[in-house]
Amino acid sequence: MHSIREQVDYLKNFVTDYKNELFARLIRERTGYVTLVLEDLYQPHNCSAVLRSCDCFGVQNVHVIENKNVFRDNSEISMGAADWLTLHRHRGGTSPTMETINDLKRQGFRIVATTPHERDSFVDDINLYKGKMAFFMGTELTGLSDEMMANADEFVKIPMYGFTESYNVSVCAALLLYSVVQRLRRTDIDWHLSEDEQYEVLFQWYKRSIKASTEILDRFNQESE
Repeated sequence: MHSIREQVDYLKNFVTDYKNELFARLIRERTGYVTLVLEDLYQPHNCSAVLRSCDCFGVQNVHVIENKNVFRDNSEISMGAADWLTLHRHRGGTSPTMETINDLKRQGFRIVATTPHERDSFVDDINLYKGKMAFFMGTELTGLSDEMMANADEFVKIPMYGFTESYNVSVCAALLLYSVVQRLRRTDIDWHLSEDEQYEVLFQWYKRSIKASTEILDRFNQESE
């Protein structure tokens, strides 16, 4: 079988020059330094709005924890954002939340709980240089689980000046990503995807963009055997 890079280069022949140029430009804007983790969201419009924000801000990886609630995307709201993101679903087992936390820690992520509590620091003040960040957001009704809160490395909040106790989760995600991503892009931190990661993502983008991509790749890979 051909390598991922060879398959990507081959698939480029089946899309327009415009799409090739678009993919080449946008893959350089994607980051794996920040990821969003959604714990038990259940309202499709919130799920979809968060995905749309992640795509717009270039956050490639989104983790979804399904302890009780199934994550559902409404493509009319997300505008098909899920097609361009790498969605990691965590369900089943003893504790999807702890399994997700442990997996992200093994990848070198700081586990950051997003909450409205007074003891938390503001998102604008988070130290970007301490390493990769996984921001956890909880269910619309009760927020993050006690299990998640007990295992967080840091806590952040979005500034609020009104009577309401918290932002809508999709609004919170957009505000958080705007703050972190804009600041990150002004630093000298290498926030880009690695070259191998870029090819993995491009491979998925091309496959989703070409109607007969499976058949095309099957024929291409047979030629290498």
